Amino acid sequence: MCETIVLSKKASAVISYCKCCSVIYIWHHNLMLSFEYDQFEAFRNFTEEVDYEELTYPFPDGTERIILRTPNRDINFTFSVDEWHSFRQAMDEALYMREVYMLIDK
Repeated sequence: MCETIVLSKKASAVISYCKCCSVIYIWHHNLMLSFEYDQFEAFRNFTEEVDYEELTYPFPDGTERIILRTPNRDINFTFSVDEWHSFRQAMDEALYMREVYMLIDK
């Protein structure tokens, strides 16, 4: 993996960008997602449309969690409400900061 620039860090979510590969990484606990820019923007837009109140379920540990389903029905992501908000804020900030870095590099 190349050296990356941290675009955003909110609670457990860290989003970084590799200028060499043009890949955006989302790190959240033990999860790492990697996207090309268009894919990242589409993922962020998808999460923006999610009505988290409809996807919130009580878990056995007593915590209300949001289940984010993936195209693979065997793989789902879960977030506490606070984690969900931090995750979404991190993605918004990352999009903004990537644009700033792109302007600086011109």
